[in-house]
Amino acid sequence: MKVGITVYPTYGGSGIVGSELGKELARRGHTVHFISSSLPTRLTELNERIRFHEVEMMSYPLFEHQPYTLALATKMVEVAEAEDLDLLHVHYAIPHSVSAILAREVVRPRRRLPVITTLHGTDITLVGADRSYLPITRYCLEQSDGVTAISEYLKRATVETFQFDRLTVIPNFVNGEEYRRRPVPGLRSHLAPEGEPLMVHVSNFRPVKRPTDCIEILARVLRRGVKARLVMVGDGPERAQAEHRARCLHVDRSCVFVGKQPRIVDYLSVADLLLLPSEQESFGLAALEAMACEVPVIASRTGGVPEVVVDGESGLLSEVGDVEKMSADAVSLLCDEERRREMGRRARASALERYSADLVIPRYVQFYEEVLAAER
Repeated sequence: MKVGITVYPTYGGSGIVGSELGKELARRGHTVHFISSSLPTRLTELNERIRFHEVEMMSYPLFEHQPYTLALATKMVEVAEAEDLDLLHVHYAIPHSVSAILAREVVRPRRRLPVITTLHGTDITLVGADRSYLPITRYCLEQSDGVTAISEYLKRATVETFQFDRLTVIPNFVNGEEYRRRPVPGLRSHLAPEGEPLMVHVSNFRPVKRPTDCIEILARVLRRGVKARLVMVGDGPERAQAEHRARCLHVDRSCVFVGKQPRIVDYLSVADLLLLPSEQESFGLAALEAMACEVPVIASRTGGVPEVVVDGESGLLSEVGDVEKMSADAVSLLCDEERRREMGRRARASALERYSADLVIPRYVQFYEEVLAAER
């Protein structure tokens, strides 16, 4: 198949999942055309089966804000006709579904171009539920030729918010060969020069991720006598506040902010725990990737996280904002290496048994085939 994929080319989960999906489809012989404003974060190389088409914005004084939705639709039309695409698969409903549906209608007199929309979370729970966006989001769902959601939780939220139930749950996935624990001695010694245990947080540092809670957890862990260090991976609007909080609590010497990193697996390979104190997670991709690297997860019991992290087996869950319990859970695992390692082994087994790319990618391919067959 020839598949056009559109994602936000950023550090967020939807961009990561869309990029990894394209790479996995290419490995299985399909040709994937990424259509986006810039090269997605996880696309480190292009080849004959993975191609990139940049959406170019027209600069025109009349427009106070450049019309990206229209520019994206125009590029979708151009790529669909030039590359003979079988379908468009857009990740995140707003504005990608709007653009794809418009592109489909433009080419309808000449060709079929089914549109599949994958919902990732805040496009439904935050953006789509905003009164100003709710009607257009509902329209996009109804007009898409196929809709998928990444968790049972998100499916329920979509039904509740939009009274739309024609969607299929296809979860996020992980490549077990790429995401596995491996020796990275240089990085480990750099991050923990005295052999300290490492807690890691990976996110886009939006408020919903509550990165400052990680600082609060670190401070409490240190007060309990555990000489741990915290590695904050990623960047975003809350980074400055988290750095400030670390200084206020005098834990900045035990905390390092490394910014965006192209090889998350290296940081997970040297981690002892992953901290995921989010206020909302529709799935918890960071948790899944950590589990594949045998890293137990300390997380909030919110959204789709309990579908991924089994409390007491692959991690420990707490209520949102309960940094006291999260820090106590972190101390209990950091002080019990045998329990931590066993939980890490169970975490990897759980990740691969339920969310391996080899299990999930065929479900996407089957969904594509069903949509294409229904169109005929």
